[in-house]
Amino acid sequence: MRKTILAGLAVLSVISFGAPAGAQTWPTRPITFMVPFPAGGGTDAFARPLAAQLERQLGQGVIIENRAGAGGTAGALVASRAAPDGYSFFVGAAHHSIAPSLYPRLEYNIETDFIPIAVIAQPPQIIVVNPRRVQATTLAELIALARSKPDDLIYGSAGIGTTHHLAGELFKILTQTKIRHVPYRGAGPAMADLVAGQIDMIFDGLGTSAPQVLGGSIRGIAVAAPTRNPAIPNVPTAGESGLQNFDVSTWYAIFAPKNTPAPIVERMRTEIRAALQVQSIKDAWARNGSDIPTLEGEAFGRFVSSEVQRWRKVVTDAGVKLE
Repeated sequence: MRKTILAGLAVLSVISFGAPAGAQTWPTRPITFMVPFPAGGGTDAFARPLAAQLERQLGQGVIIENRAGAGGTAGALVASRAAPDGYSFFVGAAHHSIAPSLYPRLEYNIETDFIPIAVIAQPPQIIVVNPRRVQATTLAELIALARSKPDDLIYGSAGIGTTHHLAGELFKILTQTKIRHVPYRGAGPAMADLVAGQIDMIFDGLGTSAPQVLGGSIRGIAVAAPTRNPAIPNVPTAGESGLQNFDVSTWYAIFAPKNTPAPIVERMRTEIRAALQVQSIKDAWARNGSDIPTLEGEAFGRFVSSEVQRWRKVVTDAGVKLE
């Protein structure tokens, strides 16, 4: 009998310590994903389907809270100050690795105030134009038009310091052209104005642009990637079109506030990994021009640090400043 009891206790110990404490019962109430851009942008294109899938997996609501402003830094600040209790997460983007070079007085640090959980999507950028305002159908024609009319073409962005903005600045450097920049409070409003004919062009992530290009409301000129994208195979790459070294992608990822319990962080990472393998998610990502990423945890943290350094050089070389 004594041996039987001891064996039972041993089994219970294995069960108890085999699953991370805290993650076994979590979550017991809805979770919030802070998206630091307006609804309808590239971040939303990936965050909302993922949130819906995580709801099914976790059995609790996953609420998207859009809080725009200051190139995505306003929402990031709020997220950095959220309670580290496993019920608040931050949907960051490549823009947040650029922000430290443009906002010297940021009240948060993307590298130290958050725990990197996982990249959820990484679509390339694309140059898109309003076909009613811009007659160019190829990249060569667009560059020639920009050179013939300095400061005449207007490009929109998701905000100062976003990848949309810096892609435009890099384009100007590489093509020796002058085009005017109009920042918006997110990719959604910028895209709305492009479709409406208020601006000429955008350097945008495929998550926002692919559906509009396929629907014919805007024209895809060139993809800023080494290879064509299956979502829009008829749009050539910048390299194919004669513009070398114009490779720009954006990424979207989930972070937790620092001090969030490690078992909950690991549980969320596991759930995201599983969600990204669901066929409906794979199909949605393909439509929006993104592969399924595998970058997570410490490797993702090192990637963020490398991105901060990479974009600092671009900001310096382009002489980008807050307007």
